[in-house]
Amino acid sequence: MANMEALVQRLEKAVSRLETLESSSNAESGSDVVAPFVEAFDEMLVGTIAKYYKLSKEIGGDVGEHADLVNEAVKMERAFLVTASQSQQPPMKELTQLLQPLSNKISQIQDFRERKRSSAKFNHLSAISDSIPGLGWLAIAPKPGPYVKEMTDAAMFYTNRVLKEYKDTDKRHVEWVKAYISFWTELQAYIKAHHTTGLSWSKTGPKATASSVTTSPSAGIAPPPPGPPPPPPQEVASSVDTTSSRAALFSELNKGAEITSRLKHVPDSSKTHKNPALRNANTPAHTGPKPFKAAAASPTPSAKKEPPMLQLEGKKWRVENHDNASNLSIQVAELKQVAYVYKCTQSTLTIKGKINSITVDNCKKLGLVFEDVVGIVEVINSRDVKIQVLGKVPTISINKTDGCHVYLSKDSLNCEIVSAKSSEMNVLIPVNDDFVEYPVPEQFKTVWNGKKLMTTVTEISG
Repeated sequence: MANMEALVQRLEKAVSRLETLESSSNAESGSDVVAPFVEAFDEMLVGTIAKYYKLSKEIGGDVGEHADLVNEAVKMERAFLVTASQSQQPPMKELTQLLQPLSNKISQIQDFRERKRSSAKFNHLSAISDSIPGLGWLAIAPKPGPYVKEMTDAAMFYTNRVLKEYKDTDKRHVEWVKAYISFWTELQAYIKAHHTTGLSWSKTGPKATASSVTTSPSAGIAPPPPGPPPPPPQEVASSVDTTSSRAALFSELNKGAEITSRLKHVPDSSKTHKNPALRNANTPAHTGPKPFKAAAASPTPSAKKEPPMLQLEGKKWRVENHDNASNLSIQVAELKQVAYVYKCTQSTLTIKGKINSITVDNCKKLGLVFEDVVGIVEVINSRDVKIQVLGKVPTISINKTDGCHVYLSKDSLNCEIVSAKSSEMNVLIPVNDDFVEYPVPEQFKTVWNGKKLMTTVTEISG
């Protein structure tokens, strides 16, 4: 029996030494032995995303060149996952620095689409550009999965265009769409399995630094499309110090409405609606942030109100986060300039001069007045938008928008209006000194004629 105990002790010491050696080896060469969630990510890369990359190169031209940029960004994505598997989460300021290279690369990919607006493969480039932010799930907590789903849906408008254009002429483009969308679907499942409440960082090891992020993925892996990371998550210093504190953090995040159970009870004597004297008292009003209307979990970074912006960055006019601004104005100096209008509410924007394109995203009760547009005016994810054309515009695209009134000029009556997943759309045509309103159909009838499906517009009465 004594010999048996001695043998067991020797075996335990040997196993301990082997584990120590293995840990050291992993720290020195993270690409040889990777974490399970990195291996799972690699499996996606050699599947649907590898097929997307291969088909992109076969299609060639702008699509192939765009895929090369996507390739570089996905290498950064995988390198970040490797870093997270070997390091503890850093403070917010350092995390922002870690994500900056990926953010820059993603901006480069989106700028590629802007430079190629005259490309014959513009719909391909737009599908990538609009869904790229999906890779920013690295900085989303506590639910990155729905964020990726939203970015995937943003690509559908343009991938449907690709399918419509090539379904009867070149099946490679059809397979390209299937491979690309399948990757995002798999990524949602991957996040749900490995990063449900946010990116999984190591519970041990040093804090992550810029030098710990390498950019060489494992051999044979073709990369997927990227997206600019959203604002970094709020720093919770105590959640990355120890295993127990990290677990406590996620426990709090998952409580939902129950997280308010520890709030102190307010006695009747302190309630203003039961004490008129308190209402009349000359006391300063509470200036803290307003609470949510409904109980919610820990707020995400996107809940932060960003400052208003109206400035020219390179060739892009950025008009963002304006509320009740009735005199916004842009004077276009060069034809290559574009305008991006984001999260503006109850505001009016006037664009003077000839501009390349205009994008209206996530706006409510916005009035847009412009002179001439060379390319396209896009309205997406918005409500109650009014557009007035003073000059010419070839195309107006309305996607995922409820309530859009388009006032055309006499010079823009040949404008093509494309709509999808939208409602309450009306086009107003100038007649003499007045406008006549025409509703855009929202209902369609589809029948099988014996050979194929035939879809016709169901006219809106009245």
